Amino acid sequence: MVSENDLELALEQVRTEAAGPVAGVFGPDTVTWRIDREAAVFLGAGRALLLQLAHPWVAAAIAEHSTTFVDPIGRFHRTFDVVFAMVFGSLDRALLSARQLHRRHTMIVGKMPETVGPFAAGSRYCANDIPSLRWVHATLVESALMAHDLVLPPLSIEERERYWAESRTFGALFGLTGDDLPADWSGFAAYNAAMAQSETLTVSPAAQEIAAQILGGARPWLRPPRWYRALTAKMLPERLRAGFALSLDERDVRSADTALRWIRRVYPRLPDRLRYASPYQEAQARLRGEAQPDWMTRCLNRAWIGRSQMNQRGKG
Repeated sequence: MVSENDLELALEQVRTEAAGPVAGVFGPDTVTWRIDREAAVFLGAGRALLLQLAHPWVAAAIAEHSTTFVDPIGRFHRTFDVVFAMVFGSLDRALLSARQLHRRHTMIVGKMPETVGPFAAGSRYCANDIPSLRWVHATLVESALMAHDLVLPPLSIEERERYWAESRTFGALFGLTGDDLPADWSGFAAYNAAMAQSETLTVSPAAQEIAAQILGGARPWLRPPRWYRALTAKMLPERLRAGFALSLDERDVRSADTALRWIRRVYPRLPDRLRYASPYQEAQARLRGEAQPDWMTRCLNRAWIGRSQMNQRGKG
């Protein structure tokens, strides 16, 4: 488990290596900013969530502790608020988000309601468990890059190595140390391939139900379009796609491919305001010395993270 002391030791290392108090953990010259600023990474959000649900502990925790169904928009905002604050927030804001996430995870404990894969009924789960955190971290990192490469020119081998090196720092914000994560990109790719075939990832009935509600629309007006559901299914390993009982017929494939063709054509031509996530816009304003982002960025922040500024405490 990642204890509070473990987290603080990891965060001290992050502080030492950070870009600066204003630039934050990563800063504008990193591959992480280059990728995570793209609104297109949202194309991989469904994949990341389903891969996380495929871990029985994660599915059980979400089923018993999450407000996904009663407050799906709030869940979306809280998730992106944490991630964007870690990536684009000031150094103090990023470290605060890391501590808040750890405290939230300490309350997410329970027992498996049934045996799923290698996890026996009655066995204890905890959100601050290192293997579980490593898997959640991996789904975020890999899915963001996969979505980026669907729409924009793929990263070079050297850029992938830089991205993974920076992602190890991102992992430290979860309390993961260098020993907890693969040393290089090839090791990371091998870890993901092994996990995709491992019994550790077993789609439970709870995971199936959560996925069905999310992809079917927790609210009628929140139902993802057909092309997005098809694209999400295409991005999953075949074994897990079958586990979630996701159909992928010829019409689905055609829908996803058509959408991607249009996105690839239109997306690079979008104005920066729409193409880049508003927390990135806020970070740029902070680097320019502005006291707060302009009104449009504040409005778009409400859509992305549920508040007008990352550095505000609570909703605002």
